[in-house]
Amino acid sequence: MPAKKTARVQERKRIINRDVRSSTRTAVKKAIQSLGHGGNNEESAQAVKIAASKLDRAVSKGVVHRNAAARSKSRLMKRLNASSE
Repeated sequence: MPAKKTARVQERKRIINRDVRSSTRTAVKKAIQSLGHGGNNEESAQAVKIAASKLDRAVSKGVVHRNAAARSKSRLMKRLNASSE
């Protein structure tokens, strides 16, 4: 592939990856925040579910490594279970 075309493709992919990574981070932060306040358990569970879904989507798009996503999901679930006790 010519260098100019490669540069164009990489720029498009960079923007898409940035958006996916950003929305994933936001979802994870919201989940952590909802767990930290110790408020409504259903709200926290929903936030964790959304974050896990975003992480899985990022893995399928190749933005996040699957082990990194699994580690994040595991830590979120651990916090959720600790807060529900």
